[in-house]
Amino acid sequence: MYSVKEIFFTIQGEGCNAGKYAIFCRFSGCNLWNGREEDRKKSICNFCDTDFIGTNGINGGKFKNPQDLALKAISFWRGNQTPLIVLTGGEPLLQVNDSLISELHKVGFEIAVETNGTIKAPSNIDWICVSPKDNKKLKQNFGDELKLVFPQQKIQPKDFENLNFKNFLLQPMDGPKIKSNTIDAREFCNHNNNWKLSLQTHKILGYP
Repeated sequence: MYSVKEIFFTIQGEGCNAGKYAIFCRFSGCNLWNGREEDRKKSICNFCDTDFIGTNGINGGKFKNPQDLALKAISFWRGNQTPLIVLTGGEPLLQVNDSLISELHKVGFEIAVETNGTIKAPSNIDWICVSPKDNKKLKQNFGDELKLVFPQQKIQPKDFENLNFKNFLLQPMDGPKIKSNTIDAREFCNHNNNWKLSLQTHKILGYP
């Protein structure tokens, strides 16, 4: 059984795949915050900007098997290029397993996952994006991109530079300080050329 908050077709707004058409499959639940606003301040990750509680989002629901979920997701694809699905959350690796990955590949998807890195990813995922959070050791310490929301109090970009990632991205933390956070992230990247600036362009353009 897979619990999914929402599934929708959109344009990837951040990271190295920004600008690509994609199906977003947002899984319910997270291991760093329960999603309830009253518990946000005492959670490990208290700056999340996503609703991942329940299965009541667009095209959300409970899927009994990986075949049903894969077929549902591919039904929303548009265009002629290779379909891309982004598995996100919450924390998708609480639910994503080898069986689901196999079925998603069978229907033609290239698979990307966005994870906090505290759970090791199954094999055969095509693109792994890890976004570290304060005070949590990474179990998934390699991948295609490490996307660090910046700033965070207890972790710094230099803490991750020796890990085996193909790309290192700094993403300004959203919220009331987004302008100053963006300036600070840009300045850091200007002086540390192994880091790239990642902006949440989907919010700028009004996409989900």
